[in-house]
Amino acid sequence: MEMEMVGDVASLDPDLLQLPELSPLALKSNPFLAEQLFSLWLSLPETGRLVKNLLADVKTGTSTGNSMSINVSTTNSLPSMFPAASTPPLSPRSTSGSPRTVKQRSGLSSLGSPLKIVSEPVREVIPQFYFKNGRPPPNELKEQCLFAIDKHFYGHLGLQIHGEETFMVFSQNWLLYFPEFKAVTKEICKLPSFFSTALFRKIDINNRGIVTGKYIIIWYELMYAGMNLRDQFVNYWIGGNMLTVDLATQIYTILKQPDCRYLTQDDFRPLLHELLASHPGLEFLQSTPEFQERYAETVIYRIFYYINRSETGRLTLRELKRGNLIAAMQHVDEEEDINKVLRYFSYEHFYVIYCKFWELDTDHDFLIDKENLIRYGNHALTYRIVDRIFSQVPRKFRSRVEGKMGYEDFVYFILSEEDKSSEPDGNGVLTPNEMQFFYEEQLHRMECMTQEPVLFEDILCQIFDMIGPEVTPGFSTDNEGYITLRDLKGCKLSGNVFNILFNLNKFIAFESRDPFLIRQERENPTLTEWDRFAHREYIRLSMEEDVEDASNGSGDIWDESFEAPF
Repeated sequence: MEMEMVGDVASLDPDLLQLPELSPLALKSNPFLAEQLFSLWLSLPETGRLVKNLLADVKTGTSTGNSMSINVSTTNSLPSMFPAASTPPLSPRSTSGSPRTVKQRSGLSSLGSPLKIVSEPVREVIPQFYFKNGRPPPNELKEQCLFAIDKHFYGHLGLQIHGEETFMVFSQNWLLYFPEFKAVTKEICKLPSFFSTALFRKIDINNRGIVTGKYIIIWYELMYAGMNLRDQFVNYWIGGNMLTVDLATQIYTILKQPDCRYLTQDDFRPLLHELLASHPGLEFLQSTPEFQERYAETVIYRIFYYINRSETGRLTLRELKRGNLIAAMQHVDEEEDINKVLRYFSYEHFYVIYCKFWELDTDHDFLIDKENLIRYGNHALTYRIVDRIFSQVPRKFRSRVEGKMGYEDFVYFILSEEDKSSEPDGNGVLTPNEMQFFYEEQLHRMECMTQEPVLFEDILCQIFDMIGPEVTPGFSTDNEGYITLRDLKGCKLSGNVFNILFNLNKFIAFESRDPFLIRQERENPTLTEWDRFAHREYIRLSMEEDVEDASNGSGDIWDESFEAPF
């Protein structure tokens, strides 16, 4: 019987020969002898029948159970290769096998065959767990979304929103009006309504639409009026897997530029322009475009002041998720009174910031210098802290004019001054020497105002008692103690430390402890220092404006409240 052995399919295993007179190590050291013994085994009649039965079972696809019952003792029918007592006896084979010689046996090894089949490794299919563009939506969610899309897009000849026909014939084309595209934006995408312009620009890949004020105008041929826009929206919202990502990622993807991994200030401008055009609380600004632009800039500056903690001007997805901007967007979309949205969008807050800047900018070139800033808060700041601000150590000015602070820089300044949340040094540590440097001018100003001066040693003890830092002053002169940024952020009274050091008016107010202000703080604990300051200043500024109008002889402005109480 002739058989050919393929080297890469089967290989000889000396252990499978099971010769008690011959050591497997001897066979391994002499491969030629093992091949001779294997050829001799193949020449036996029992071996031939065994191989034929196995081949027949493989061809018919039946089980090899019958072949397995063949007597496997044929391997022991070989004549003895050595005379008796010519070699020492082999050690008894352990049932568990030695860890040095045990090998995994499968297939034909149980039949006593020296052929060891090299089986291919079984490939386990691992389900995909990373999706570059987001996880695809489940079929049920996808069908629900498609049903809602068809309900909005398939109206009279393809498009109708809230029962109002949104198209008209113009020449040979269709001129389609989408009233602010809000129905699709709010009901299907669950986004604030003023995202409709930004969303439409994402789905209008062919740039066939024009965004003009309250309406989106799209030019299409008659038969494909509603169909093309619907398909583009499905491709973007469902095909782009926007259904399965969270709201922050949806907003981030809609606003950012295609090749960027961050948001810039310009990315927020379309949102503010649509908010100004559609929000009922901002309708009065439509007659003054210049103040619309200033309001949009102020809101964007406030967003980046609070959210962009890295101060790079590039807002990342992580920063967007950690902030409260999305909640504020949802609030302003539902609230008709814009001034009730204290985070970012309040018009009263914008009014206070802009008027404060306009008062300091005497030449109205939209730039202020040291002499202008020193007049802030009725000369409340010290010269040393103003020099510190213009040294640009804590923050570089965005103004390109040397020695000048622009409007964006002033927004950062007033938010930091009225709601302090950072320390004035760049190394994260505030030492007693640094605090004394700023307090010396405060002490001099108190003497000039005939106020009873408070010694720095007493102030230092008061500061350490308020903050409770980890490193406090010790008995030795070497251990003066210091305050870290972590200590300041962990204390609710940290703002008072900076008021003591470089704002005399607030320092005196803190020392006097006005019971009325304390009661106000307890009644509205959710309001921040900035919220209270902006509210007080808005009332003061509006009253000054009314008095000024009344003094100019305007009968329409005059009110009985300005008459003398007697």
